[in-house]
Amino acid sequence: MYKIFGFYKFKQIKNLKLLKKNLQNFIEEEELRGSIIISTEGVNGTISFKPIKFKKVKNKILNLLNISMFDNENISSYKYQAFNKGKIKIKKEVVPIGMKLNKNIAKNKIEPKDWNKFILKKETVLIDTRKNFEFKVGTFKGSINPKLNNFREFPQYFKTLKKNQNIAMFCTGGIRCEKASAYLKKEGFKNVYQLKGGIINYLDSVKKKDSLWSGDCFVFDNRVSIKHGLKSGNLKICSGCREPIKLSERKSSLYEEGVSCSNCYNNLTTSQKLRFRMRQKQILTAKKIGKKYFFQREA
Repeated sequence: MYKIFGFYKFKQIKNLKLLKKNLQNFIEEEELRGSIIISTEGVNGTISFKPIKFKKVKNKILNLLNISMFDNENISSYKYQAFNKGKIKIKKEVVPIGMKLNKNIAKNKIEPKDWNKFILKKETVLIDTRKNFEFKVGTFKGSINPKLNNFREFPQYFKTLKKNQNIAMFCTGGIRCEKASAYLKKEGFKNVYQLKGGIINYLDSVKKKDSLWSGDCFVFDNRVSIKHGLKSGNLKICSGCREPIKLSERKSSLYEEGVSCSNCYNNLTTSQKLRFRMRQKQILTAKKIGKKYFFQREA
């Protein structure tokens, strides 16, 4: 069993190269996997490790960042290692929208227990701030899909909204909404709200029978998706287009394990399909002889 620890913090960071070196050394020493993005505006990470290491890992990262707590954190479990490797990345922004934050300024955060009542109000405009493919996997009933392929497209979408509207936003863990809220306030929007802790917090806190969530929640690790109670979903990632596919889609005649799905079959070239088939053959051979391979689940 592994712990999956997600966290973020908005704060000014000056020596990014030194922080990257210290974090990289630490994740290698402790055999942590996942991704930590650092920027002059803060940090955003999701990492996976054995449960016994949790206290040590959390305290070390807090110490390296010289902070006492994160703006938000979430913890879940998975019987396999959730990532294939560990990496530290330096970016211009921890979440790209074209505007940097040096501290958390979002105030109107709605607790999961109050979320249903709030989004059912007639005057509330409910917006899913995630990418288009994430929306298709699952979302809140009645939410609007801006059909984003990249979060940088969000400022353009906001031009369609009225500044006097009550806007409620949500994302996976909360950080995209932090940036979106800050952007809207900068543009003169007054009534901006977000789901505290994101979808992960909601699925962990609200019982399925009381929930307004429909479908799975896509996550950027080997689980692919999660359900209520943060249980792993049944989605897989297509090796051809790297997008999530449901069990029903795997029954399509265009689906070939390790190669393609109905979404990408007609977009892949013959040489790409041949290359993917060769890769899949190598994986199957490695499985047969008990040899380790890249996409192997590690218990």
